[in-house]
Amino acid sequence: MSGFGAWLAQFTQVSNAIGDLARDAAADDDWPDGPDELETYADHLESAGASEAALETLADAWDRYAASR
Repeated sequence: MSGFGAWLAQFTQVSNAIGDLARDAAADDDWPDGPDELETYADHLESAGASEAALETLADAWDRYAASR
C-alpha cells in the first residue's frame, strides 16, 4: 500500500472518525491502492453504500493527507 492508503494506515489506533475510516480501510480487501486521487476513494466508498458522514471523514482525511505531502 502506498500514498493515501499508507498514510491512512497510521491512524488505525486513533479513536476518532479518521481512525474509524483507517480501520475500515484496513479491513477492506477491495480498498483501492491507487490512483492516489480523492475521487478514487470517494467512488469506492460510495459504491459500498457509505454514509454522508463517512464521505465527509474521507474528505477531511484527504485534506490532512494533502497538507502533509
